[in-house]
Amino acid sequence: MRVIINGEERIFANPLNAADLLAELDLDPRKVALERNLEIVPRSAYGTVQIADGDKLEIVHFIGGGGEPATAMAEVEDVLAIGKHRFKSRLLIGTGKYKDFDETRRAIEASGAEIVTVAVRRVNITDRSKPMLVDFVDPKRYTYLPNTAGCSTADEAVRTLRLAREAGGWSLVKLEVIGDQQTLYPDMTETLIAAKRLVEDGFEVMVYCSDDPIMAKRLEDIGCVAIMPLAAPIGSGLGIQSPINVRLIVERARVPVLVDAGVGTASDATIAMELGCDGVLMNTAVALAKDPVRMARAMKLAVESGRLAYLAGRMPKRRYADPSSPLAGMI
Repeated sequence: MRVIINGEERIFANPLNAADLLAELDLDPRKVALERNLEIVPRSAYGTVQIADGDKLEIVHFIGGGGEPATAMAEVEDVLAIGKHRFKSRLLIGTGKYKDFDETRRAIEASGAEIVTVAVRRVNITDRSKPMLVDFVDPKRYTYLPNTAGCSTADEAVRTLRLAREAGGWSLVKLEVIGDQQTLYPDMTETLIAAKRLVEDGFEVMVYCSDDPIMAKRLEDIGCVAIMPLAAPIGSGLGIQSPINVRLIVERARVPVLVDAGVGTASDATIAMELGCDGVLMNTAVALAKDPVRMARAMKLAVESGRLAYLAGRMPKRRYADPSSPLAGMI
């Protein structure tokens, strides 16, 4: 029996069902999702679905794309509510670009993040000795946020997230549809199409988008549970380039707004929070720092500090000096 698995031809001597196939490949069915001829195979049906000669299979899992309790920010607990989920930390961390999974784990722990983004990629069925993200970053401890990194059409994004839901069981997902490979700016037309389909399919969609207040509002009206405008191009580290636009999105939104992409250092994260954003998602700023674990800790404090400053309310700006000491009673 000849079968195409993840683009490679494999030959098996005997008939197999899906469960037998995964066992033959030494794969844990709890850690992967299986697609047969573009149809997802439910995990409950692995023992009954037969693999036939010529079948095309895709087997995927999560790859790299917080543990500490958040500091109490007010007398009333300041909770980040996304859809039906509640989180103490307002910092979300990506899992890509680190030198290894152990560094990924240590950086996430230092950040205090509770949500980590993960990409969905084919399982390496040739070299089963390679480590998997789930062995270092426990999905029972952290909320995995599957994303559609690398997708350039609505069809690709929807297919990817359906596989992700099968692999991990999560309906909370991050949608991104890239329209340009140089800037990695989102294709908003395809993003709107994908968002509508995913919401109708029961997903809770957090969506990466341009910093356009009109587009952000349309995504919210579709039913997305969080809006995630870019601060600057992905991986650029340039910080927030259009604070006015971000502020407009925040003021008009009825769902959480999280800055996604472009943060370079702690002050960028603080600025985002001081603008009223509900959170910040970052990856490169931590992973490519000289000391990722220390930078993760800095980002944790920056997000908390910016949130506190926003809740406290900054002093008004003035054109001229205003002495802090009273002039009356001077000697």
